[in-house]
Amino acid sequence: MMFQPITEDLLDIVVEILNSNTHYNILENGVPSRTIEEAKNEFLNQDTESYLIFLGNKYIGIIDFLKNNPNDNCPWIGLLMIHGEYHSKGYGKMAYNLFEEKLKLQNCNKVRIGILQENKTAKKFWTSLGFKFYASKQWKDKTIECFEKQLI
Repeated sequence: MMFQPITEDLLDIVVEILNSNTHYNILENGVPSRTIEEAKNEFLNQDTESYLIFLGNKYIGIIDFLKNNPNDNCPWIGLLMIHGEYHSKGYGKMAYNLFEEKLKLQNCNKVRIGILQENKTAKKFWTSLGFKFYASKQWKDKTIECFEKQLI
């Protein structure tokens, strides 16, 4: 498994992965699909590092990372999403564990993530990886539950 930086010529693959997760898109945006323009704005910016997750000869997911959130001076995972065809195969855990090793090499001592309150599947996933709840916040019109994991 490898991480490949998202570039403009890979946005069609990004959109395919995003749109294979209609349940999440509805929770986040109220619509089942995302556009190339939305993907470009979210994943091609100066603030975050965005990667496609590559396994064998296939792109199976996306990870988006903010190295230093100016609100709390902590690193945040903005999104870890596996293509719908590859759910429940352990790829999400494998991708996170590999990414965590990358964070440790960069001397990150903790990482945070915000989870939509209604996203019970994500809460179960992240808590199984050792993330602990610490606060609820408002984002747009949604409640986000904030979790963190100590790495060192």
